Amino acid sequence: MNVLVTGGCGFIGSNLVKYLRRQRPDWKVVNLDKLTYAGNLETLADLEGDSQHVFVRGDVGNRELVEFVLRQHRIDAVMHLAAESHVDRSILGPEVFIQTNVLGTQQLLEASKAAGIKRFLMVSTDEVYGSLGPTGYFTETSPIQPSSPYSSSKASSDLVALAYHHTFGMDVVVTRCSNNYGRYQFPEKLIPLMTVNALHDRPLPVYGDGQNVRDWLHVEDHCQALLLALEKGRAGEVYNIGGGAERRNIEIVRGILQLTGKPETLIKYVQDRPGHDRRYAIDPAKIREELGWTPAHTFEQGLEDTVRWYVDNRTWWERVMSGAYRQYFETQYKARLAA
Repeated sequence: MNVLVTGGCGFIGSNLVKYLRRQRPDWKVVNLDKLTYAGNLETLADLEGDSQHVFVRGDVGNRELVEFVLRQHRIDAVMHLAAESHVDRSILGPEVFIQTNVLGTQQLLEASKAAGIKRFLMVSTDEVYGSLGPTGYFTETSPIQPSSPYSSSKASSDLVALAYHHTFGMDVVVTRCSNNYGRYQFPEKLIPLMTVNALHDRPLPVYGDGQNVRDWLHVEDHCQALLLALEKGRAGEVYNIGGGAERRNIEIVRGILQLTGKPETLIKYVQDRPGHDRRYAIDPAKIREELGWTPAHTFEQGLEDTVRWYVDNRTWWERVMSGAYRQYFETQYKARLAA
């Protein structure tokens, strides 16, 4: 099997590439990544010299390049993870999210259709469903009600992918996951951001009242689910992937402070962001019953392991936060505290 992983140098993508190399050592994994600020080739340094992992730097929206890669490496299946993925950044600049997530996905689908790809796995997010009340869960039949430019771009790309199945007969499977956490996550997301701030003894900015709820999923469990969906999922179907670990944001922040030995006086409540969904919760019954997937990590142990990794790998996140991103990070951090 020759598989193309797009966005394979990002957080979930790099973990997925490593997972595939461990679980399917006879597969050839071609990794297409543009290496924007959140893509880090150093994350895959342990695969250097691995003839079954091929890195190609490029944009999924570059039709000519994608067609060449699919043909050159005789790709059988595509696992599409490449995306702009941060809600705050989508509020500041929506255009690149539409360009990459919607138009880029369409170009990749068109190239895959022309190449006769056997399966196209579209990796998406529970944010396409919008916000839940205090009870209930998102299922695969829940209405699509995105709240941000990011989530609307992902909802659009999901629907385009499913349209290629219904219109052109492509073998497409869509997965929608809850909030991922784990090693190598870029420090703009909640858990690494709060961990890095705590290690620097800087204020930890918490949006609104901190009571927003997310369902947390360890990235290794997500990778296992993606492989199952690729190999066993039914064409034209959507599978929700949730960790069954609902937590309020303030609980996460307090847990990180406890694990890093820092005081809760570092917590600073700041103005809520526009369109901030109150609660997400995933019902993973379909993928559990059809494909036999269940998460292996408890949230408490997963959070402890993740925080410890950031403590022990300071040089990694210091490097990825250098340069242009550091200026962006500092600007947004100060703006959030001042709000």
